[in-house]
Amino acid sequence: MTTVSPTRRLLSKLIATAFSATLATSAFAADQITLRVGDQKGGNRSLLEISGLAKDLPYKIQWSEFPAAAPILEAINAGALDVGYTGDLSFLTVYANGAPIRAIGGTRSNADTQAILVRNDSPIKTAADLKGKRLAGTRGGWGQFLIEATLEKAGYKTSDATFAPLGPVDAKIALLAGSIDGWAVWEPYISYAVLKDNARVVADGTDLTPTLTFIVASEQAIATKREAVADLLQRLNKARTWSREHVNEYAKNTAELTKLPEDVLARAYKAQDTRPIAIDDSVVKEFQEASDRATRYGILSKQVDVSKAVDRSFTQAAPASN
Repeated sequence: MTTVSPTRRLLSKLIATAFSATLATSAFAADQITLRVGDQKGGNRSLLEISGLAKDLPYKIQWSEFPAAAPILEAINAGALDVGYTGDLSFLTVYANGAPIRAIGGTRSNADTQAILVRNDSPIKTAADLKGKRLAGTRGGWGQFLIEATLEKAGYKTSDATFAPLGPVDAKIALLAGSIDGWAVWEPYISYAVLKDNARVVADGTDLTPTLTFIVASEQAIATKREAVADLLQRLNKARTWSREHVNEYAKNTAELTKLPEDVLARAYKAQDTRPIAIDDSVVKEFQEASDRATRYGILSKQVDVSKAVDRSFTQAAPASN
């Protein structure tokens, strides 16, 4: 009989244990790809779940909820998230500052769902009446852009009105109190203000804004989690198409999540008609023109080459409605 020394037995056991651990680690790595995705309440997570497209994922999603798009972009830039979504100007602002992110897909809504609101008892009737008025909107976003573009279209200089940099919550309060004359905002704030606060629309973004929302990903996620990122984008595109065909059902479910009135959301969704886009030459051209105008207004600190800020490879075959 051959005798095996205790040292040899220990060595064999260690090798076997290490081999088993290696196999387990490899299997875990293959099976446990996780996408860290930034979201807002009533956003992409609920859209996927309500449409039934959150089922049978070949990867895991670690959702993080944020109050707005800006902190989502900050988290992607810091490496804490892989994917998120944001308005186009907010994205460009972060990209222009050197953030390692790219727009990989997105949606378009109707441009008239960005608008300047006034109180119903306001003497302001048209954009021509905005001269000399105090107008509120988000600084560095579509609120400021729409105010300046509307004044320009009416033949005024941007200095012909006073810009008040306020977020939606503060601007709504200020408008109702009469401390501002107009409020540049988007849906569903428009529908809420019209249906519940008796506000009026005096100007909108038609022919002024592209009204795009981008799905953005870090360069690291694009390089290391590409298949999962692509799958998520395809599911979001399909879910968005579903939402257009089931507006009332989508509004009912989202109302339960966000605690916003169902009639407000139904009006907003019908007005927006949000549909997926492919990032093609026409989108890049349109977005470049808006970017150049934002630079001229001083909203962007420098000119941006939009073609370098996007990754078209994810949406070349996307079901899109550009």
